[in-house]
Amino acid sequence: MGAFEYQAIDADGNNKKGLIEADTAKQARQQLRGMSLMPLQIDEVSTGVLNGQIKSRRDRINVATVALITRQIATLIGAGQPVESAYHAVSRQTQKNQAKKILLAVRAKVLEGYPLSEALKEYPRIFDKMYCASVHAGEQSGLLDLVMERLADYLEARQDLQRKTSLALIYPILLSVVALFLVAGLLTFVVPQIVQVFEGFDQELPVLTQWMIALSDFIKAYGLHMLAGIIALIVLYQRLLKLGWFSLLRDRVLLRLPLVRYLVRLTNTARFTRTMSILVSSGVTAVDSMRISTEVILSQPIKNAVVKATDRVREGEHISAALDQSGYFSPLVLQLIENGESSGKLGDMLERSAKAEESEIAGVTALFVGLFEPAMILVMGGVVMLIVLAILLPIFDMNDLLQ
Repeated sequence: MGAFEYQAIDADGNNKKGLIEADTAKQARQQLRGMSLMPLQIDEVSTGVLNGQIKSRRDRINVATVALITRQIATLIGAGQPVESAYHAVSRQTQKNQAKKILLAVRAKVLEGYPLSEALKEYPRIFDKMYCASVHAGEQSGLLDLVMERLADYLEARQDLQRKTSLALIYPILLSVVALFLVAGLLTFVVPQIVQVFEGFDQELPVLTQWMIALSDFIKAYGLHMLAGIIALIVLYQRLLKLGWFSLLRDRVLLRLPLVRYLVRLTNTARFTRTMSILVSSGVTAVDSMRISTEVILSQPIKNAVVKATDRVREGEHISAALDQSGYFSPLVLQLIENGESSGKLGDMLERSAKAEESEIAGVTALFVGLFEPAMILVMGGVVMLIVLAILLPIFDMNDLLQ
């Protein structure tokens, strides 16, 4: 049975939109007529959401929605519901149109005889390789409800970390933007008005005042050009990031900067260990877990190093030793992985290492925000002090001349 999206007119002449399940489009039309609806258009859902295509921002499925859907399905499967019934029930529960269509399309695939993991692979932008591999392992082991519960925990934790990071960065970014506009406003509107007072006096202005006047004139003449240039550079940078060679160059430069290298390494290794812990705990083999987990690494040099480590593990080398040669994993993570290999609890040790690194990321982010605020205040105070000195120095010189 498939899912169809319809547009129809009711007995009062009102337009109706929705979803209906049927084996064929003809049967869907018959069902609509039985509901006193005149069908205008009927489209099969699977063609409308192929490969997870998103038609509008309103229909996007975010990580929080996927986590909620996953937890609901895990609960229903754990209660003894068949997979297709669980997806049908959750599709009726969700309020998002795109999510409803995808859930019904996945259910239709399952009813056709496909495994759930294969049905989910039709939408890689929503259910990534790690998600599908975990579901496949859960199907093979008979622990699908536990695996999906673990997936929901992982997605919620990832969403929570992203939310905390975003909220932590909002204030520094807002403070920086306000500071830039404030300084630009002072130089553009305030300084020229005050400097006009000294133009009628036959005296040489102090060097600091001359610099401030020159900077003010430059901003007045080229301020809009500079703003347009910055916007153009941002757009160009986003376009260049789509090119592999530029993305690799950017990542290599970031890994050469002392503090930035630490943050990039910590963030990517935490994503890798967290993903691998989910896969290993779900029953995926260690080599396949490493191969799939490399997909979540955003830094290309780190990703390439982990891919090489995966090849060495495939040839028989220990995971901890292979990752150690990459040079990006901390001694704590490597020790935990080594303990997991020797004790047969690799999934648990990977989860512990992921938690340790995620806690470290949260601590570093909090420290950065805590230091940034007073640092920005000091910088702003220094800039304002220079502007005030540039204005006061000519006044002091005039007082000396009058005496």
